[in-house]
Amino acid sequence: MIIYLAPIQGTTDRIYRNLFSEYFKGVDIAIAPFITTTKKMKPESNLLREFYPDKNTGIPTIPQIMSSSPDDFTKLANALYDIGYDTVNWNIGCPFPMVVKKGRGAGMLCYPDKIESFLEKTMSGLKPKLSIKLRIGLKYPDEVLKLIPIFNKFRLEELIIHPRTGEQMYEGEVDLEMFTRSLDLSSHRVVYNGDIDSVRKYEMLSKRFGSIDRWMIGRGLLENPFLAQEIKFNTKKSYDEKIKIIRAFHDQLFARYLEILSGPSHIVNKMKELWTYMGGFFENRNKIQKKIWKTHHRDNYIDVVNKIFDELICH
Repeated sequence: MIIYLAPIQGTTDRIYRNLFSEYFKGVDIAIAPFITTTKKMKPESNLLREFYPDKNTGIPTIPQIMSSSPDDFTKLANALYDIGYDTVNWNIGCPFPMVVKKGRGAGMLCYPDKIESFLEKTMSGLKPKLSIKLRIGLKYPDEVLKLIPIFNKFRLEELIIHPRTGEQMYEGEVDLEMFTRSLDLSSHRVVYNGDIDSVRKYEMLSKRFGSIDRWMIGRGLLENPFLAQEIKFNTKKSYDEKIKIIRAFHDQLFARYLEILSGPSHIVNKMKELWTYMGGFFENRNKIQKKIWKTHHRDNYIDVVNKIFDELICH
């Protein structure tokens, strides 16, 4: 069984990924949050520097690219190959309206001809292997049924399928029947992605999809960072022990971000973003998150968070 950490824009950056593997076990591969191609991309750009191997020492990572331009995609993918990445991922699943309006991410799913043309132009000059992360459609869940035969024409590493439409965003039920049909049609390895938030949910999906041995977890892992090791190793830790580990992880994240973020509000805003997910672990999450949202300066944030963790451990 292989467990992937899903790309969460603004959260699962290299600092998060590097530290995550020090405190939590069970994750084998991470897909990095997408980078967008530009005509002026240069090998020495800051975007590429973030992917230098000496800066990515944690979970083995596959860079993800958001693009509707075959030439720009190939240029960036090959630059990533040249600094050490043998696989890149193409994002045609991002559901956010600003992305979709530009014809990127899930905005491409209802245009099979564009996807086929993109792959025809890209694959011939691509140095790394290509995986694709997608949803089952933009508006309609059966759009994927026109895409799988196109993917089957190309030599792809794998398909990572989230069985929701783009318009659903992260709401509503995943369409497991459409995932089954996609799985049956595909000649490539398929990774399941979507709503794995407990061991019980994983076991249900694993039983239903017996041929799947690769699973991608996003929000479920950010809210419960012990989930991968609980799935893989059936580990049991007490609630207090988990709180202490999360506190140590949080404190290290704070220290690392403090090194690169300037201004007292920048670090607080970054940590608030993390608490959007991390707060989900705690039994009184709403109360905790409200206290954190009210902080605006670094020292105030530190005082509030220390009190929260002290109270959690004492109780």
